[in-house]
Amino acid sequence: MPTPEFVLALREKVGHQMLWLSGATAVIVRPGPHGDEVLLVKRSDDGNWSPIAGIVDPGEDPHMTAVREAAEEACVEVEVQRLAWLNVTDPVSYPNGDVTQYIDHTFRCRWVAGEPRPGDGEATDARFFSVDGLPDMPQHYLQRIEVALQDRPDTVLGKL
Repeated sequence: MPTPEFVLALREKVGHQMLWLSGATAVIVRPGPHGDEVLLVKRSDDGNWSPIAGIVDPGEDPHMTAVREAAEEACVEVEVQRLAWLNVTDPVSYPNGDVTQYIDHTFRCRWVAGEPRPGDGEATDARFFSVDGLPDMPQHYLQRIEVALQDRPDTVLGKL
């Protein structure tokens, strides 16, 4: 996965120490023939299915990160409908020893246009799945999808 330049610059200064970063997750929904469908990508780094997610660039609004990442990773245009969940992830340890923790902004997004396909090398597959037929994936991704699919007027704050 391409690491943003600002993260590489920070890593030059702090090495593998914990970095606190902002992330955005786009749970992209469209109506399907048998109910709602969710767009997932198969990650090229670990082979897991997941919603689209990425690091918020300095000065970028997190909801725009969701829009940008959807275009980059799956070649689709989306509209952000709402912030569904704001929480802090568990620390993530990478194979090279880097440790990161994210404040994740999970957005419910509406698919607008584009046939999903891998776009920038971060995914090997991209497709819609029915809500009742999601593939196996890590629990933290399933939780983001579940929260985004809830018909709530508020944003979930913190851990579930």
